[in-house]
This record gives sequence, structure tokens and C-alpha cells, in this order.
Amino acid sequence: GRTALTIIDAVGLGQNFAGLMHLADYEPALINRRIWTQRDHIEERLQELNEHIEKVIQMYLRNEYATITHYNEQAGSVAEKYHFLVIAGLPAGFSESAMARLKSILVSGPRCGVFTLVHWDNRQNLPEGLSAEDLRKFTIHVLREKGVLSLAGTQLHLDPPVTDEIAADLAHQIGQASVDSNRVQVPFSIVAPKEMWSESTTHELRIAIGRTGATKLQYLAIGKGTKQHALLAGKTGSGKSTLLHIIITNLALTCSPDEIEFYLIDFKKGVEFKCYADAKLPHAKVIAIESDREFALSVLQRIDEELKRRGELYRKLGAQDLAGYKKAGGTEPMPRTMLIIDEFQEFFVEDDAVAQGAALLLDRIVRQGRAFGIHVFLGSQTLGGAYTLARTTLGQMVIRIALQCNEADAALIMDEGNVAARMLSRPGEGIYNDAAGALEGNSPFQVVWLTDEERDENLVKVSKLALERGFGKKRPIVFEGNMPADVRDNPLLAAALENPPAKAPADPRVWLGLPNAIKGPTDAMFPRQSGRHLLIVGQNEEAIAAILGLAILALAAQHPENNTPAFYLIHSAVTGTADCAFLEASAAKGRAKITQGHEAPDFIAEVHSEMKRRGEGGSAGDPPVFLLVHSLQKFRKLRYEEDFSFGGDESPKPGSQLNDIINEGPPLGIHLITSIDTLNNIQRCLSRKALSELGMRVLFQLSANDSASLIDSPKAGSLGLNRALFYSEHESRSEVFRPFALPGLEWVAQI
Repeated sequence: GRTALTIIDAVGLGQNFAGLMHLADYEPALINRRIWTQRDHIEERLQELNEHIEKVIQMYLRNEYATITHYNEQAGSVAEKYHFLVIAGLPAGFSESAMARLKSILVSGPRCGVFTLVHWDNRQNLPEGLSAEDLRKFTIHVLREKGVLSLAGTQLHLDPPVTDEIAADLAHQIGQASVDSNRVQVPFSIVAPKEMWSESTTHELRIAIGRTGATKLQYLAIGKGTKQHALLAGKTGSGKSTLLHIIITNLALTCSPDEIEFYLIDFKKGVEFKCYADAKLPHAKVIAIESDREFALSVLQRIDEELKRRGELYRKLGAQDLAGYKKAGGTEPMPRTMLIIDEFQEFFVEDDAVAQGAALLLDRIVRQGRAFGIHVFLGSQTLGGAYTLARTTLGQMVIRIALQCNEADAALIMDEGNVAARMLSRPGEGIYNDAAGALEGNSPFQVVWLTDEERDENLVKVSKLALERGFGKKRPIVFEGNMPADVRDNPLLAAALENPPAKAPADPRVWLGLPNAIKGPTDAMFPRQSGRHLLIVGQNEEAIAAILGLAILALAAQHPENNTPAFYLIHSAVTGTADCAFLEASAAKGRAKITQGHEAPDFIAEVHSEMKRRGEGGSAGDPPVFLLVHSLQKFRKLRYEEDFSFGGDESPKPGSQLNDIINEGPPLGIHLITSIDTLNNIQRCLSRKALSELGMRVLFQLSANDSASLIDSPKAGSLGLNRALFYSEHESRSEVFRPFALPGLEWVAQI
């Protein structure tokens, strides 16, 4: 872990060192990935070594340390490796510029821990850039003449080379011992604060994130001058997630929620930020895990509103910035706001309204956020690609942090001429630059190492202190895109269950789930208007059962005890399943009439006669009636069929009665909530007129064509797991939401 070899063999095409390739199977960094043979590659490797020497001299040795060995004694875990440049058959494959670079390595390398082992074929003339005198001057040379080897005039007898078997065995042993030797772990404790919540962010947000040089700490410093926003790039495994955790955890330990607040958005298909939701981090306002683009856009809208709100407060006090606001006597706490978005380019994967809105809002927040203490921190694996944030917006982000990344991304995150990031060779090794990527702003550093256990321990400390200091009620808004919504997170239903109303609402509603935006739950309203029925389309049986059962509970909770709706539930859930148990428990709570199908015609007839009664005598004071049919396609008797009979059986058919209820029921307070699995079955079960009267629709994942047939949009074709789309013809709106998971029977028993 303290040695790296760069091997050049232009004549033998790698044959002279082929046995060492076993090392690369275990740890590619040991021999710089491969043996180099081509002129262009040789020049690139020598250029990299020159840049490494330059970095060591300017960043580490300076005039403090005579050699890298002295520096390493102080540096401990961030000690620099010793590099060995091995060249066979010089000058084959070397251009003039390569020779000039080799000379530079021979002159300056040893002080920086870069040593050269050269085999010079002195029958060949050396190209310009390095003379024979230079070679002799800067090296200890072993001479071979007429088969005799000598060193400084003394004859040498070399040991015989080992057998290929022994060499291979040694290479495998060394490789095995070197696995993960490239890792460097600087403990988090060296950057953690001595005293919690002791720092103020009034003038600057300053937090230690790693080690730079042998003894100094690297700070992330935001809030002074142009240094207001940060951009972070690093490929998979480079330590990007660890760095984000260090920034969040260390700020939460160092500053109180009155000094710093977070909006955390994670577009990755993982749960990076879930630990902060579980710990109910008091500093976090919003935590989005595996976020949807729509929800992330609503977070930007929330921050934009905060920006405007702070602007109003500043104007009243005549303040220009955060420090001025506090100096002018602002009484309301004004924490610095940090928006952290991991994999931010996900905003721009499609060129649509979300991408345009995100680009506009991010640009405004980046340009205007400085004065109001609002800072943006964007992380990404790559900054390339067809769609990304405008270069003008990225140009405003003066702080750049590069971890291991490819050359194209190194040039994108820094200036075009600053490709130092391609030299980074281990996880957690990075370059901090607060000069908009200019080469002179580079500060190499090593990110500290924070284990999950240590992070969680620190979050427990933060939560404990928050309770002691009166911040215990601060709860983040949590959006967990990979999970169904939890009915306990519906404050409107909780309030309705807690405080029974004195009178019936004009427009009772059913809460379907939580939206992909920062707003109240997605709801379907049932005023006494034509077309106010709800059709649920899809094959997510559990979510459909949850919607129907929760509909009964929510509608019952919104009405006073003496005026509750009449519920009729016809369901096809299999006895003994969780779906069936929940539907029957909900029906019992709402005092619903319930059947698994055999009484379905009777229920339809009963609702139909009630509708006729109301139609003749008015229905203003009557409580609403809700007919809920689960999987309508399974009840053949309820299907609508055109009546072409002439005389004969005059008894009304349940399908025709249901058709009448759909067409005439809503103005009389009689509504249908039904689920059907496919578009084909909808066309089998309902008349065209009836389908047009089902003005509210919930769609689970369907084909794009079926989606377009039902809501004039293919959007349901792209819905993922735990997603549904609500469409309301009356309000001309559609929104994606996460349906509520099937609640447990304990919850039903408690309410």
C-alpha cells in the first residue's frame, strides 16, 4: 500500500515483466494497471508522474520538509506512496517531450519519492531532451561491457533469476496481501467538534471534511464572497456518499437547527439519506429518499418560496444579507439553508416541464441565494451527457470538489486546463477548489472515514441534545420513493378521526395516498355533482383494497354520528387474506353492508330504489350513499348489456340498474367507487355513457395506449412500483402519488 510501479517496455511489449501482471489481478494500482508499450501511453504516464512530483513539492513538501520521508513521518495515515518508474530498452518508444519529462523525473523525483530504474541500450542514440551526460549525472549506473557487469569500477556477479514458478507464486502472495491496500482511512474524530452546537454560521458556514497535507484539516467554507455554492463529482466507489454524510453529520454536531437547516434529495436507487429520516434529524426540513423528479421539483419550489419570504423580512429591516439581518435586530431564527442533491442530473434526463422548471429554479436559487443564506450543493457521478444544468448556472458554483473521476469529468468540474483530478488514485482522495476550478485553487485532501455505526451514534447524540434544547418537535418532511405511503402520515385523516365533525361536509373526500410534492394528501372529492364517481384501474390488489377500505373509514370519519353515509361493499377478496381481513374490518367500522358477491344484485337493487325515492322527493337532507365494488369484472351479473329484448322477462337486470346509478346517482348523493383490472374489462363491464360519468380515475401501471384511452395521456405507462396516477376530469388535473399501504388490523382496531 506504500508502493506503486509504472513499468515501460516498448521493445519487449511487456514480455520482460509479464509475471508482474498477476499483481494487477488483485490491486491494479500496484503496477499502474498494465505494462506500457506505446509511445502515446508512455508520454501520458511520464506526464502523470511529473504532475505527481509537482503536487508533492507544492502542496506537501514546500519549504517545511526536506523529503517525502520526513513528510510521511508526520502524515501518518495520509502518507504518500513511493513510486518506482521502471524502463526497459530506453530510448525505444520515447519522443523528445517524453525524454524531457524523464529528465525532470530524474532531477526532482527522488526528493518526492519517485525513483527511476532504467535499462539504457547505449547502442541507440538518445533523442533530444535528455543527454547521456544527464543520465550518468542523475543515476547510479551499472555498466555491462563484453559480458562483464560493474558498478563504479567494481565487478558485479548477479544472483541468478528465480524460476517462473517461484516468481508467479511470489506475485500471487504479494497481490493477495495488497488487496484494498489502496484504502486510506482518516478517523472522523479528528474533524468532529469538541463541543456540540458551539458554532455560529452568521458570517460563514465552515466545516472540516478531511486532512490536507501532513497535519492540516481541509475545510468546506461557504458564505463569504463568491464562495456560495458547491459542485461535487466522483465515480462509483470514490467516496462521494461518505463525503455527503460527513458534511451533514459534522454540521449537525457543530451547529444548532437555528444555525443550519437541510433539504436533502437523493435521486440514487438507494437509501443514502434514510438514516436522517429514521433519526428525525431536527436540522432537516425535507428528506427525499429515492426521490421522484416531481417531488424534487416541489422541494425547489419550497426553497424558492423561502427565498421570497426572507426577501420580505430583509426589506422590512433594510438588511442586505444574513449578518445584516441579525445585526438589524431580526428576531426570527434565520438558519443557513443547505440544499444537497445527490445525482442532480436526474432532473434533466428528459427534456420536459420538470427539467425546465428545475433549471429555472436552480438558476434563481444559485444567483439569489447568496444574500439570504441559501446554498446549493450538487453531487453527481458524471457531469457529461445530453441533458444537464446550464453552464451559466454551473459557472456560479465556485466551490468544486473532485473525487476520483475520468478525464472528461475532471475537465468539466474544473477548468479545461485543470485535469489534476484524473491523478486521484484511491477512494476518498479528492481535490478541493474554491477558485471556480482554476488550477491555482487546487487543494488535495483525504476525506475522513465515517462508519455507519459511528454516524448513527452521532445522530443519536444530536437527537438527544435537540430534546434537551427544545427542538424535539422539529420533524422533517420525509418522502420515501421506494416505499408505499403510510396512512399514519395523513394528518387530515388523523384530525377527522380525532375530532368528529358537528355537520356533514359539502364535499366529502377520500384520501388516496401521499403526493409526489410537498402538499396535502392526494384526494378524490364527492360533492353532489354529475360524474362524481371513482374508477380504479390496475392489478395492484393490495393497494386497491387499501383505497376501498380507507375510503369507508375516511368518509365515515368526516360525517357526524347521526348522519353517517350508507355503505355497500361488494368485494371479491379471498377469505383468509390480508386484503379480505382489512376490507371486512373497515366495513364493520363504517357499519357497511358487505357481501362477497352472492347478495350483489340485492345491494344494487336496494341502492337503485333509494335513488328512485330521492329522485321523486328530493335528497337534500339525506346522508350520501357509497356503493363500493371491488373487482367489478368478477361479477358477471353486474355487467351492462344492451337490452334488445321484446317483451318477455320484465325483471330489472342488476347491470342496467348499476348503469342507472352511475348516470343519475351523484346529484342525489349516491356515488360509486369501483375497481376494474384492465381496459378490456372496463369495455366489457360498462356502457360508454357510464364510463364517461366515472369522472375521477386512479390508474396503476398500464400500457401507454390504455393510459391514453382512459386519461388522454400515456403517463400511466411510465409509473413505477408503489406509484399511481389520479386524474380528475372536473378539475382538469392529474397527479402522481404513492398509494397508502394496506394498514394493519391493529391500526383499524385503534381508530
